[in-house]
Amino acid sequence: MQRRAFVTHHGSLILSTTLLSPALALAQAKAPLAGTDFMALDRPAPVETPAGKIELLEFFWYSCPHCNAFEPVLSAWVQQLPKDVVFKRVPVNFRDGFEPQQRLFYALEALNLLDTLHTRVFAAIHVEKQNLSQAAAITDWVVKQGVDRARFVEQFNSFSVSAKAKRAKQLQEAYKVDGVPALGIAGRYYTDGALAQSMNRVLQVTDYLIDQIRRQP
Repeated sequence: MQRRAFVTHHGSLILSTTLLSPALALAQAKAPLAGTDFMALDRPAPVETPAGKIELLEFFWYSCPHCNAFEPVLSAWVQQLPKDVVFKRVPVNFRDGFEPQQRLFYALEALNLLDTLHTRVFAAIHVEKQNLSQAAAITDWVVKQGVDRARFVEQFNSFSVSAKAKRAKQLQEAYKVDGVPALGIAGRYYTDGALAQSMNRVLQVTDYLIDQIRRQP
């Protein structure tokens, strides 16, 4: 099936936010459908979770306004996930200009600062209107958050961060991600707001898929 198109506008990936009609809402009360509400991958994507665990990935971009809006909803939902679900965030790279923010994410992860600074990055970009697209601006901003410059720069430019950014790009391609925010489930399924018609329904579809995976032998 032909993949749906995303529109690029001023560097942001725009998803439809149109309200659902009552008829469509009623129709979507039925079980999610492959090819309509989610995509089943032709070839399984690699997973890095042990047997008995279900890997759940969020593909995102710090500069995406929809990722910013989705973040608090997603974070609250993640807190309620079953113990057999392993949740990970994956920063995307649709073009070379995305890489500095990939490195930002993985450098913060290496420094154990995601819990305190992940949401602050979104706020800096979308509320404070700071341009955090380049390494120098990113570093200056991180230092203002009280992080040692040398430690951050070391991680930002490290081999491990480079390897994780490369791995993120491979996962993005394996799941055929062409817009964010989006979710990848267990190396088998992919869904996003364009498919599910809203990000709230994305979470409903993902809950359904997690349950289906758990039922499979």
